[in-house]
Amino acid sequence: MKALVLSGGAGTRLRPITHTSAKQLVPVANKAVLFYGLESIAAAGITEVGMIVGDTAAEIQDAVGDGSKFGLQVTYIPQERPLGLAHAVLIARDYLGDDDFVMYLGDNFIVGGITDLVDGFRRNRPDAQILLTRVPDPRAFGVAELDASGQVIGLEEKPEHPKSDLALVGVYLFTPVIHEAVRAIEPSWRGELEITHAIQHLIDAHANVRSTVIRGYWKDTGNVVDMLEVNRTVLEGLERRIDGEVDERSETIGRVVVEEGARVTDSRIVGPCVIGAGTVVSDSYIGPFTSVAENCRITDSELEFSIVLRDSSIDGVGRIESSLIGRHVQVTPAPNVPSAHRLVLGDHSKVQIHT
Repeated sequence: MKALVLSGGAGTRLRPITHTSAKQLVPVANKAVLFYGLESIAAAGITEVGMIVGDTAAEIQDAVGDGSKFGLQVTYIPQERPLGLAHAVLIARDYLGDDDFVMYLGDNFIVGGITDLVDGFRRNRPDAQILLTRVPDPRAFGVAELDASGQVIGLEEKPEHPKSDLALVGVYLFTPVIHEAVRAIEPSWRGELEITHAIQHLIDAHANVRSTVIRGYWKDTGNVVDMLEVNRTVLEGLERRIDGEVDERSETIGRVVVEEGARVTDSRIVGPCVIGAGTVVSDSYIGPFTSVAENCRITDSELEFSIVLRDSSIDGVGRIESSLIGRHVQVTPAPNVPSAHRLVLGDHSKVQIHT
């Protein structure tokens, strides 16, 4: 069995971070989202991985390499434009051959991994298996409709009027019959070859398509809110570890990780949070659910429920929360300037000015 990992895509919902970085490499708890998926694939006993890459191919290849650090053999498959999940299967045909495979979206995060799912697929070997989870607003997802017995009878991609609240999670398992299905479908109104249409083709052909409703935690980390939420979830599992330097005037409370080479002075750190290697925190407060990457500088500031990427500095800005701060960023106070108000008001106006 092989894996097909999708690591193309523009990541528009994470801009401006993704103007200069692949969305799959944005870290949660100081580790790229993509790496969690690769570790889950390796833990499931899969060693051969085809990785779909697009405009950020060089960055992905530099981070993942040949896959050996994950116990994998990675082959890169270029995709000129992100033309849909089924298009990724189409262009990976030669690599996948006649093997069964798991397709894993590189920006998805599933607590608990996929080992049980893969083991069950290997035992029962349906033509296709999809993961579903209940979501409050299914209009942003592929949506499944099940009959009274739980059998999949229909799939829709981002429907305006969903027939259920069951969204497709970004992990799919297929036998080679999917290749005929992706060749049979036409592009959707979005101009993409939709994997939901390909699976619907299998359903219409009376193939054995099974579903599993997952009860655990899943997130598509395509936007800042979800990225921060995944970061929170991962940090919940931290074990306290102080490998760096914390002076006697500082206080660390709870599940705090201070990586080797990091230094904390005159500060208060409340977990769960992680301070990356080479980072210096001074005269500051770092609160729960915060990840500060390597080689950052946090001075005379407060930071909580946030992600700070490597080589950034925050100096004297008071409190920051619920934020995603990119690489090589400098956050400093604005210069003090005289305050003035310039007004053009119509007749009978009433204006309230905060002073």
